[in-house]
This record gives sequence, structure tokens and C-alpha cells, in this order.
Amino acid sequence: MTIRYSRVLSDTLGPVMTSTFFDPDAHLASAIEPLSGANGAPLGAVFTRPEVVEFILDLSGYTDNLPLQHKRILEPSFGGGDFLFAIIRRLLSAWRARGRPRAALDELAQAIKAVELHRETFDATRTDVIALLEQEGLSRQTATALADRWLVQGDFLLTPIEGPFDFVVGNPPYVRQEMIPAALLSAYRSRYATIYDRADLYIPFIERSLHLLAEGGTLGFICANRWVKNRYGGPLRKLVAENFHLKIYVDMSDTPAFRSSVTAYPAITVISRDKPGPTRVFYRPRLEPNELSRLAQALRAPRLPQDSGVQELAQVARGTAPWLLEAPHRVALLRRLEERFPTIEEVGCKVGIGVATGADKAFIGDYESLEVEPERKLPLVTTQDILDGEVRWQGKGLVNPFDEEGHLVDLRRYPRLQAYLEARRELIAGRYCARRSPAQWYRTIDRIIPSLARTPKLLIPDIKGTAHVVFEKGAFYPHHNLYYVTSETWDLHALQAVLRSSLARLFVAAYSTRMRGGYLRFQAQYLRRIRIPPWSEVPQVLRRALAEAAQRRDLEACNQAVFELFGLSRDERAALEGLEAPPT
Repeated sequence: MTIRYSRVLSDTLGPVMTSTFFDPDAHLASAIEPLSGANGAPLGAVFTRPEVVEFILDLSGYTDNLPLQHKRILEPSFGGGDFLFAIIRRLLSAWRARGRPRAALDELAQAIKAVELHRETFDATRTDVIALLEQEGLSRQTATALADRWLVQGDFLLTPIEGPFDFVVGNPPYVRQEMIPAALLSAYRSRYATIYDRADLYIPFIERSLHLLAEGGTLGFICANRWVKNRYGGPLRKLVAENFHLKIYVDMSDTPAFRSSVTAYPAITVISRDKPGPTRVFYRPRLEPNELSRLAQALRAPRLPQDSGVQELAQVARGTAPWLLEAPHRVALLRRLEERFPTIEEVGCKVGIGVATGADKAFIGDYESLEVEPERKLPLVTTQDILDGEVRWQGKGLVNPFDEEGHLVDLRRYPRLQAYLEARRELIAGRYCARRSPAQWYRTIDRIIPSLARTPKLLIPDIKGTAHVVFEKGAFYPHHNLYYVTSETWDLHALQAVLRSSLARLFVAAYSTRMRGGYLRFQAQYLRRIRIPPWSEVPQVLRRALAEAAQRRDLEACNQAVFELFGLSRDERAALEGLEAPPT
């Protein structure tokens, strides 16, 4: 039958399970109510494929060949019950296989604990659980009693839950902090050390679930993969590295694990409360039940079967460091380069991002038509201007309220600028940065340094399938959808060849989370990971080879010069095969 799977939807990731919000503190009730669905329907409803649910249970070891009636399993956010129903069926199968030695209520009452936020969803799923138990041959009285022992309507992050558990499985909520009332977020922060930076709600869900595991217990979650590499996942990665064993990681990129499309990719992560050890990794499985069953057996086998396609990596979890989940030979190359060469910024290059105004409709327009003093506007370059690999300016301009030193100008000295901004004051002054500093209401979010427009630079769009690196001679100011690299040491054309190479892509691919369609985030935090030698150590012949290859936009020549620059062996060069080439 079709079962509703209640979710909260963020504006970035489609399928995310609703969390469960209940708190004994009365002052939080008003904050919890909008999230709990007390006044309406859940914010979203998305289905998880049943074969994925069964796969996660297999990977976690919750299989009916074990005496599951003597184990405890937790589902912290059960929604419409996809995981919950599969758990119940496995539990009953294991119980029956052992002859039902005791009455169902006595034997099974402690076997499951499951929590849900949305009240209507909780009630509907409770009814479905009772119906399922009756279909399985239990009396109405026993079915109702079990449902009431198993199911909790409350906040998983705040409600007391008696542990420990042998298994925790499910799909924790993906909810941006902006969607959580301040009082509730404060309560979470006071309880969970992993809520760091802009961490989404699934982060403390994982933290609490891990702490509820028994010794040797296993967590199996499917959720967004962002935390394994990005900044806000650092504290949670440290918790895993120091106290748990990252056993299995299944990359679900380009895999339809849900019946709705997603823009960020999920991954299945299996973590146990054991001493650290190697991690088994598999990429993009085929969602066929028999295939998933064979894969689960390989991932859990005492000795890794040959030709299974499973990679086994050592020391993936290392403090707060991003998890490097590339093939072992690529990780080995990456580690060698990181030990041997300095970062791109350590050799005199600067990585930055273009200007964010907070009100592009006010600050950006046709350059010639901007009615401000000539010195108060700058030619603006955007992603649309560099689509073919060269700058082809489409005439956009940026209104600049800053002087050469980056200080806001006195509007009384620029009457045309003042009139222009006052005509758009409602839009500009309504921004958060303007409300916070009313006297500086006309500033852009990012400070504008006019000299950057005159500085030669390399321009790199954020989200691309491959490195798209464009030389700009020093005539334009970059928009916030572009990252830029400047250098007082390296020749920019030679640097362009390095950044276009498969070696640079290796660094970005290792540290960036992939987006829908296989796109990478060429953000500053990842570009800064790239290692290069000091310019003084680059031989003249390689300087010329790099610069000429970049100017010809010859990717093969770029790669060959870069491989020689870094002294890559034949095996190391082979490790880079398969990394996509950038567009010409």
C-alpha cells in the first residue's frame, strides 16, 4: 500500500523528513506549534523508495535472522512510516521464527521506539501501525498497546528517551536554521555541541542518535551529504572520528533514492559505537532489490569480496577534516601533494568572491543608463559574460557607494548618487544589513574596493560540471556569482592552466559536495585547498608551456605541463583519468 511520508522541505533539498518537536518547557510551546503542524498540514510530503529502506536496514544489520525481539531500535522521525513498517515486519518475522516464546506485548514492547512531530501524521501512522499488527495476527488490544508503547509524539531533540539502542535508522530532518523559531533554536544550541555555524537540523539529530547507541550499536541514516565535507559539519565529524567507527558510506549521487528530485545529494552513512577502522565506500548503486541485497552483503562481509566494486579506505574520519571519499589511489595522490606543496594562497595568490549587494535591482543596471556620477559606477562582469571562455561584456554596471579605501562616501558630495539611492530607498533600506546599521543604509552587503576592477584576475563561476576559468585583464568588477583569483607572484595565464587541469579538479572534487547533475561547487573554500609550488620554483620552460597552453585553451597541453610541474608518476597520472575535462 502507499504510505504518506511526512517531510519538512527546505528551499535546497527536496526530500527531508519532519522532525518531532515536543518540549516539557511550556515557554517553548508557541515556538514548537508552527513546526509541529498543530494548525495545518505538514510542510511537505515525499516518498522514500521501499528498496532503499530495506537496503539501509540490511546495512545496519537489522535482519530477521537475529533475535530482534531482544534488540532495541529507534526511528527518530518516522513520518508516514516507511522505515517503521519495514522494522515491524522484520521484528515480527524474527519473533515468529523463534516460536513466540512469550506473549507479544511482553516480548515486543521494548523493541521499538519511534518519534514524530506532526500531530496529524502521528495519528494517521499510529492507526496504520495498529492495522498492520492486526493484519499480522495480533489482537486489537495487543496491537493498540504495542503502538502506544512504541510511538512518541514529541520533539526527538528535547524529549527524554530511555536508551541505549542497538540500532538507530531513518532519515533525519533537513531544516534550515532560518525556519526554526529563535527560542527553539536556542534550546537546541544549549543541548547540542554540533550545532555550529549554519548547521541544518539533521546535524543534532545525528549527534543525539549516536549518543543513544549501545556499545556495538549501529546507526544507519540517509540524509544530505553536505555535512561530510562542509564547514558546519566539522564538530560532528570530530565526534565520529573520536568516538565511533565510520563503517559504510554509500554515495547516492544521481541515484533516485526518493520519488522526488533533489538539488543536493543524499548519502547513506552507517556508523557504529566501536573502535575506529576502515570505511567501505560504494558509489551510486542501482536501485534493484536483488542488486541492493548483494551489495549489502558485500559491504558487511567479514572479508571484502573481490570484484564487488566496494572501496575500502583507511582513516576517512580524521578530526574535523572533511571526509575524503575518492578512490584510494586518488586520495593517496591528494595526500602526497598536500604534504609536498603549499596552498594557493600561501604562494601569494588571493581567492575571493564578487560583490553581494542585497538589492541587485537597485545597485545593478545598464552601465550607461545608471544616473550617478561616473566615478560612482563600475563595469560589472557576471557569469553570463564569460559563458564561452572569454569576457564578452553585456553592459551591466554596479553602483558604487565606496571610495578607494573602502569607506562609504558622503552622499552630499555626490548629488546624482544621492538622488539615485533616495529614489530606491525603500528597497535598499529594507535589507537586514541596512536595518542593523541605519546610518549606513546605502552600503552594499560586501564592501567594494574599486581597485579590484582594475586588477587582472581569473574568474570562476560557482556551480559548474568542470573548471571554467576565464582570464580578465583588469576592467571589470566581479558579481557575487563569480569567484576570482589574483596574484602578485604567479603569472595568471600559467595559473589559469593549473586551475583548468584535472589536478585542480581533483582537489575541488575531493572537498566539494556535488550538486544535482554532477555539478561541483567551485567556491573559495575549495579553491583554497589547491596546492601549487612557489612561482620562483617553476622552471622557465614550464612557465612558457603553462601560459601558452592556457592561452590556446588546450586542456591536454595544460594537463601535461601541470603533471610535469608536480612531478606526477605514471600511476599518479593514471589516477586522474576519468576526471571530466573543462569546456574550451
